[in-house]
Amino acid sequence: MNHAFHAGAFLGVAMLALAACAPEQQVSGRALYLDYCASCHGPGGKGDGPAAEGLGKAPADLTGIAARNGGVFPMARVMSTIDGYTRRGDRSSVMPELGVALQQGPLVLVDTGDGIMTPTPVNLVALADYLATLQN
Repeated sequence: MNHAFHAGAFLGVAMLALAACAPEQQVSGRALYLDYCASCHGPGGKGDGPAAEGLGKAPADLTGIAARNGGVFPMARVMSTIDGYTRRGDRSSVMPELGVALQQGPLVLVDTGDGIMTPTPVNLVALADYLATLQN
């Protein structure tokens, strides 16, 4: 009997149960955006928020993410950027890592493009979903 396999299978079932039993909660990606992003990126995502002027580096225009990626919105990469995972140790980045702030609430299963359903904070998914609606 392979105990590692059984432990992994149990963990996978437990995560699915956690996601399935989480209380259904309406999360507003727009509200999260206004709370965490609009001061720098602006209300429409153009990089023209009131705090942008005081930054050493201009905030990205979030309305062109898909255009900069061949017309495809790169959901996993966007979530990783918001979370801060791909920017850890990047001293040139002025964007705060929002991973801790967005971990509140239940986890949802998300296919991040590799066919594997990954438990992801619902707030992170909602915020990235909202950014997808801002695309030109």
